Amino acid sequence: MSEVHARLRTVRGRFSLDVSFVCPARGLSAIFGPSGSGKTTILRCIAGLERIDDGYVRCGDEVWQDADSNRFLPAHRRGVGYVFQEADLFSHLSVRGNLEYAAKRAPERRVASGDVVEWLGLSRLMERGTERLSGGERQRVAVARALLSSPRLLLMDEPLSSLDEVNRAEILPYFQSLPSHLEVPILYVSHSLAEVGRLADHLIWLVDGRVRAAGPPASVIGQLDFAEWRREDASVVVDARVEEHDDEGHLTRLDGPWGALWVRRQQRSPGERVRVLIRASDVSISLAPEPETTIMNQFRVRIVETRDVAPGEVMVSMARCEPAPFDGGTAADAGPALLARITWRSRERLRLESGREVFARVKSVALLE
Repeated sequence: MSEVHARLRTVRGRFSLDVSFVCPARGLSAIFGPSGSGKTTILRCIAGLERIDDGYVRCGDEVWQDADSNRFLPAHRRGVGYVFQEADLFSHLSVRGNLEYAAKRAPERRVASGDVVEWLGLSRLMERGTERLSGGERQRVAVARALLSSPRLLLMDEPLSSLDEVNRAEILPYFQSLPSHLEVPILYVSHSLAEVGRLADHLIWLVDGRVRAAGPPASVIGQLDFAEWRREDASVVVDARVEEHDDEGHLTRLDGPWGALWVRRQQRSPGERVRVLIRASDVSISLAPEPETTIMNQFRVRIVETRDVAPGEVMVSMARCEPAPFDGGTAADAGPALLARITWRSRERLRLESGREVFARVKSVALLE
């Protein structure tokens, strides 16, 4: 397993790219940002499909390109698997033929064909022609073919962008489980927050050709800078654990960073980890708990910071008052932020300021499943 270190500076017309980041040796690292921010350019530079004006790309101890020494390892020698937005399969071959073609050309065997077929649920599709595959099935075959080339690094460039909602929902569980099977890093490009929030172990936030932040998804997405950039779509994405089920009420209790979190009944076992998304617009603030309400999820929290993000609009960042046992926190670590988008008038009327303890009321929770 090898970390990927990149320092990329290049100019493409009126666009300039100037980034530096590390892709961990295992797991899925997502590059997230709007269209035109340089995500695909980064992947093409790492793959060796484009040269950089300045900087370097290093995979483990091997330097793939270095502008200072004029070193440039061609794409076919980098051992990179690349999955594009549109699955580029051989139309004259069956699924089996496409996979066998990739396996035969691999310089070494890192994964077994049977394992890849199982991981991506392709066994019933092996004899089918590629023209008879759905969009989601085509992308699963494209990923399998990339893996059977025995890559040292798997690059995925918005592989779900061309799929409809049904096909996207079909393929996401396969992508979600993939890092647990692989001993190579995955670098995944997307402009969908729900997508990277569900899949990413490490998040690189990119805007206008610059890295604004990088780290665990919860820490990046929970930043006020990120929330201000997202505005109406500001959210937090955090990990939680299934604790118990209330069958009579058709509810499941999760243990999360701020305490117990009730959601609709889940078909999951106690102890199982889940990832949830909470929109800032679905969080309100009160100075005291409100038992006479339909909102079940209320947390005692401490205001970390408030920020004016638009005329009359304020973003509030809050943290748990005590260390969170779920995360193994200490007194100095209150865990991930919880965000609320409120009006300027509400902040002034309730005198909300840094350090004040309040109660956050969460109206809606989305499980990223």
